[in-house]
Amino acid sequence: MGLPDAAVLRLDHLVATAQVEGRVPALVAGVVRDGALVWSGAAGSVGASAPDDDTQFRMGSITKTFVAVTILRLRDAGRLDLADRFEEHVAGTPFGSVTIEQLLTHTAGLQAETPGPWWERTPGGTWDELVAAGVEQRFRAGRRFHYTNVGYAALGHLLEVVEHRPWFEVVRDDLLVPLGMMRTTLRPSGRAAQGWAVHPVADLVLREPEHDAGAMAPAGQLWSTVADLGRWAAFLAGRTEGVLSADTVAEMLEPHMVHEEVGAPWTGAHGLGWEVWNVDGVRYAGHGGSMPGFLAGLRVNLATGDGVVTLLNTTSTPVGRSLMTDLHATLLEAAPNAPTPWVGQGEAVGLDLVGQWHWGPAPVVASLRQGRLVLGEPGERRGSRFDPVGPDEWIGLDGYYTGEPLRVVRDAHGAVSHLDLASFRFTREPYDPARDIPGGVDEAGWH
Repeated sequence: MGLPDAAVLRLDHLVATAQVEGRVPALVAGVVRDGALVWSGAAGSVGASAPDDDTQFRMGSITKTFVAVTILRLRDAGRLDLADRFEEHVAGTPFGSVTIEQLLTHTAGLQAETPGPWWERTPGGTWDELVAAGVEQRFRAGRRFHYTNVGYAALGHLLEVVEHRPWFEVVRDDLLVPLGMMRTTLRPSGRAAQGWAVHPVADLVLREPEHDAGAMAPAGQLWSTVADLGRWAAFLAGRTEGVLSADTVAEMLEPHMVHEEVGAPWTGAHGLGWEVWNVDGVRYAGHGGSMPGFLAGLRVNLATGDGVVTLLNTTSTPVGRSLMTDLHATLLEAAPNAPTPWVGQGEAVGLDLVGQWHWGPAPVVASLRQGRLVLGEPGERRGSRFDPVGPDEWIGLDGYYTGEPLRVVRDAHGAVSHLDLASFRFTREPYDPARDIPGGVDEAGWH
């Protein structure tokens, strides 16, 4: 199902305006909803005609997300562990003690760029040449977020060592083919945009170079189209086609370290290969990309599953990042998702747990929603949802109680006595002395 005509007009106008105001030679954008590309729009030209959703652009660092997913597939297959030190798989580097997880999350402390010349604009060398040039750690591993292209070159080489084949073959065979992303390639193929630099104070352009980045290619070399990246956005939103489990996708999107930008609020963080954002309480995930002559963006609203993709053939423009935000905002306003209809659950599991409880003197209301027990309100203080995992056994899903067990304790007659949660005792009455409160209850009682 497509978008309403009014929404299409607004999205088309947004793209056309961004191309003019941003002075972008060519721009293509797309919107994904319910796992499908429901709109794409373009402005500018590639050669003598307008680009479309099958025109290739360089995706830059979005490449890293493909590397990360293949690493997690190897982890799920038991072929490596995220806690493994890099040197357990690849010998001969000065940063062998960092873990695979630290490389994925940009917390290994490695230098951001290569020791040699500007790698994005020059032909790349081999892995051995990169290591021999002298890769250094700028920070102690685990100390802070420090974005590193070199770290993803290392992960790409790790793929080659473990799989005994080039990293792109792993990505192609394990991800691109199953997802039908056959217009995503290592070098430009078919109709592809030329990358341009636009003069800052004159309406002039300069052709940007394009090379094989060699060992650095896993950090940002792939080319793709809006149609293909729309499928990648659908993957991120849950249409994984068996490539990765939903649990592993969710794990990849857990924030590990915030992006520290002086003077800016902490709205962004990094997970296992993916960027995650919290904008006014709305969670997004995706990644941006840039290479000389190109800018790219992919961002998914994790609550609705709506995704946007942008591809531009310019080195720099003020509209690059804001365009994704504007597309999401326009989509939400002009074509909001219909709410999922409420239906009864048909089961009364946990019904004797609902109502008011007390954590010490503090009241907490328990309810049942969509088959889950909810204590308090998730997102407020220690409110959390709980999934049933066995008779009278639940597991926390949110905030402080994520992963923590909740056990229902019953009396000799089978009635609920109290709840044990992470050593805390929840009782129907505040500090109920009949419920064996740890530490006891003052004999004088409430007075």
